[in-house]
Amino acid sequence: MLEQEMFLFNSRFLVSVVLGFLFFSVVVSQIPLGSKLSEVENESWVSPNGDFAFGFFNRSDQPNQYSVGIHFNSKLIPFSERMVVWVAGADVTVGNNSYLQLTHDGDLILFDSTKGVAAWTSKTSNLSVASAVLHDNGNLVLLNRAQDVVWQSFKTPSDTLLPGQILYVYQTLRAASRNSVSSYYSLSMAASGEMKLSWESNVNYWASGSSSHSIAGAILTSDGSLQLLDQNSRPVWSVFGEDHNDSSVNFRFLRLDVDGNLRMYSWTEASKSWRSVWQAVGNQCNVFATCGLCGICVFNSEGSSVCKCPFGSNPDSNMKCLAPYKNKCDSGTTMVTFEHTFLYGMYPPNDSITHTSLQQCRNSCLQDPRCTAVTATNDGTAQCRMKQTQYITGYAHPSSVSISFVKMCLDPVAVLPKNFPAFSPSSSLPPSELKRSSGFCIPCLIGAASGTVFAFFAIQVGIGFCFFKRRKSIRKTATLAYMELNSRGLITLSYAEIKDLTNNFKDQLGPKMFKGVLPHNRSVAIKDLKVIIEEKQFKNAVSIIGSIHHKNLVKLEGYCYESGHRFLVYEFAKNGSVDRWIDEDKLGKKLTWRKRMEICLGVAKAIAYLHTGCREFVNHGNLKCENVVLDEELEAKITEFGLGRICSGACSSSGGAAEGDVASFGEMIVILVSGRRGVEDICGWAYKQWVEGLAESIVDARIEEGVDMEELDRSMRIAFWCLQVDDQLRPSMGEVVKVLEGTLTVDPPPPPFVRRRRLHEEELLESDLES
Repeated sequence: MLEQEMFLFNSRFLVSVVLGFLFFSVVVSQIPLGSKLSEVENESWVSPNGDFAFGFFNRSDQPNQYSVGIHFNSKLIPFSERMVVWVAGADVTVGNNSYLQLTHDGDLILFDSTKGVAAWTSKTSNLSVASAVLHDNGNLVLLNRAQDVVWQSFKTPSDTLLPGQILYVYQTLRAASRNSVSSYYSLSMAASGEMKLSWESNVNYWASGSSSHSIAGAILTSDGSLQLLDQNSRPVWSVFGEDHNDSSVNFRFLRLDVDGNLRMYSWTEASKSWRSVWQAVGNQCNVFATCGLCGICVFNSEGSSVCKCPFGSNPDSNMKCLAPYKNKCDSGTTMVTFEHTFLYGMYPPNDSITHTSLQQCRNSCLQDPRCTAVTATNDGTAQCRMKQTQYITGYAHPSSVSISFVKMCLDPVAVLPKNFPAFSPSSSLPPSELKRSSGFCIPCLIGAASGTVFAFFAIQVGIGFCFFKRRKSIRKTATLAYMELNSRGLITLSYAEIKDLTNNFKDQLGPKMFKGVLPHNRSVAIKDLKVIIEEKQFKNAVSIIGSIHHKNLVKLEGYCYESGHRFLVYEFAKNGSVDRWIDEDKLGKKLTWRKRMEICLGVAKAIAYLHTGCREFVNHGNLKCENVVLDEELEAKITEFGLGRICSGACSSSGGAAEGDVASFGEMIVILVSGRRGVEDICGWAYKQWVEGLAESIVDARIEEGVDMEELDRSMRIAFWCLQVDDQLRPSMGEVVKVLEGTLTVDPPPPPFVRRRRLHEEELLESDLES
């Protein structure tokens, strides 16, 4: 069953993580300032009762990458089952020889030795921290001299709650990242009085019971219940684990798993294993996007469920399940029927809904070039849900009253992939294809024979024609090159082909950027690098960039390396760069407040992915509005990322560290909100307006449809944090994403353009040394 498979996967995933924990532990009731944990020295800090330990562990899903966190450490639990319950920075990883230190300033700092930067900090240097303690309940706390708690891990949860830990209003649990989908799952506490499970920030697929009381937060109790508490700490809503009030259970935790389901786990002494005793979504198929970007969750007659690829699969692809089709189909399209199947689009997740008949629903999609699939609901509502995205997922069950039609190319492989028979919940093939697959078709045989004769004749004519037309045009040479992809699926082109594709560089998109047209009239953007670089280094860098895929990153299609010429070929974004939309009044009016915030969030997600989601850290190095483009649906995509690997600094301007991208992103927020580009000290002006309570005056006057004042304040706060001169104060891009989504609160920032006390103290120290 799917639930069992998911549970086994989650368990194996986390077991593989905890297996990397180091062995030597030190029980210290008070951890003094200056204490240090090293990835190399095999040390950890342990709670007095020995139930929990804090230290480095190997991220087996990311080779040679480590995180630091808290895990179960009791002797009653076998080493392989000592699950992680908190990770510093949630998804932050560091390389070999890294260390964590409680500095004399009172900061917990995780230092990445391979990059030479602080990967995470508790930001407590100004809170008079005197020591640290790992409590018996698994809570890591920082104390001042009066033994008051000034910071605690319980208030910065990652994906897990321990008994006694409260998830407060506006706090969030976020699932560990297994792929580009699972990293978007979150559990949040809303001020309205309910918990919500969400995918990204706008799709809610489960909610707790709501309450008319003012809610303080949610708590996992030691006896095995999950409760909502009012302001007086009284429970106003509860759910119970199967072993509620079982005194033999010593250890429990609540975790948002990588599959998007919220589960309560108990340690079972008899089997020496963790057991799921409650889960929020009873049927895993009801978790949004549980089967990835293009998979379908299929129920069978026994009630179990599995993920299937209805449009074909590719074992060599990270996505595995293929999309129905991409771009245009040369041979036309058809609609394939999936009975008892409900589908929904993922980007955007909100389908266009109309009320029409089943046949009209099907035909409307077939006739609309933007439509990829429709679902008709036969429950009396006559709803027709249209999708305009390649990313389609959903579920199928014999009792479902929905029928879906998916547009596919008129190509035998696309219409009937090899594993296609597995996808109808009630029969071996979808109803629309049953007639095609049963018995002999005499007209088909006649047609096939005629086609064979015609094809043979056409081949002979073609061979003769080739003798007379041996000299092909450069355009057809480019066609051949396009068909020959390297191991990364990148097009390799000659300089002559580049010239032909760009019509001798006549259509310029920007500095050293030209529009080109591949065979089948597919547009691309071609970047002239004009750099000197050794061939092996160039191809290695291109291979790394070409392997990076994210919906908010422009895809690298190919390259040219020939006789002093270095070009990169990118996918083409129809609506051009964001700077053009800001500069031109007519276009600027089309950039609504909502669209500007979507652009900010999309860019933030892409940069966060480059920093922490790739196998190797990638910085952009030159993030600005000119390097953010908009596709046909005005979705933001970042281009020219990773050029520092090719240009050795010649193509980049903001340095190789993550902090440079963070600062550039802060400036981009200010420019998008204000609509002012190229204005001297625009960020300084914006901060002055904001701090004086005049935030509305920052907003671009061309925005006519209204501004969300809460979003405005939140975006300005995080922008000014990003712009801090002291780069140690800048947030990670993962934190920026959470703030923009509204799932993480952010304090008012200090003046961003003033160096803080730490640098002042360094200057005093240098002065003392000189004297």
